[in-house]
Amino acid sequence: MKAIVLAAGKGKRLQSEKFNLPKVLREANGKPLISHVLGHIDFIDRQDTVIVVGYMKEKVMEQVGDAYRYSVQEEQKGTGHAVQCASGQFDGYDGDVLILYGDMPLVRRETYQAIIEKHRESGADCTLLTAVVDDPPAYGRIVRDKDGAVQAIVEDKDCNEEQKKIKELNVGIYVFKAPLLFEELKKLKNSNAQGEYYLTDMPMIFLSEGKKVETYSIDSLTEIYGVNTLEDLAFCEKELAKR
Repeated sequence: MKAIVLAAGKGKRLQSEKFNLPKVLREANGKPLISHVLGHIDFIDRQDTVIVVGYMKEKVMEQVGDAYRYSVQEEQKGTGHAVQCASGQFDGYDGDVLILYGDMPLVRRETYQAIIEKHRESGADCTLLTAVVDDPPAYGRIVRDKDGAVQAIVEDKDCNEEQKKIKELNVGIYVFKAPLLFEELKKLKNSNAQGEYYLTDMPMIFLSEGKKVETYSIDSLTEIYGVNTLEDLAFCEKELAKR
């Protein structure tokens, strides 16, 4: 198992320029966000973990250290593009890859291990982490067919009234068969308002080509928090202190 940690973001709403730190180096409960994340995937060898850096990349690399491997995303063109930037680190590798975020410090080690186990046991080409919550935040919804198989992932802003009622959310953490992922990434389009390449489109590309897409679901709202605002940071600080 290898991993890609997406850690290139600036964190504008976190006032990164004021604090002279990139998003993943903001601290919660005494440690940078990315340090919490890397601690939760420490069952994967550090040399098998690729961190995609961008904004203030030197600071991230200095903080995290040279035990890990790095890829650079010079321009912030979306999560799909960030993963493409790491593709050169996977030449000749035919195993699985876990993709996660350096600004999500509340996802537990057990959750990462469980999605990997589900992926392996089911023989899936792609397995995505979902969360079932009663009062869904503005995340993409998982639409299933009558047999319970994933049919679509619809972004919150694109949901109709019925889809808005769906309580199963796409968290954005995935396990892929690596060779398939890097081949299919070439098909990503950036035909959206932001002109970015979104990793969230990949499961739908896999489904459209008849590949096997599975899910692993949790029922925790707290685990799925990404840190985008000062309020998010305060929330994570509180949750980590509880643990």
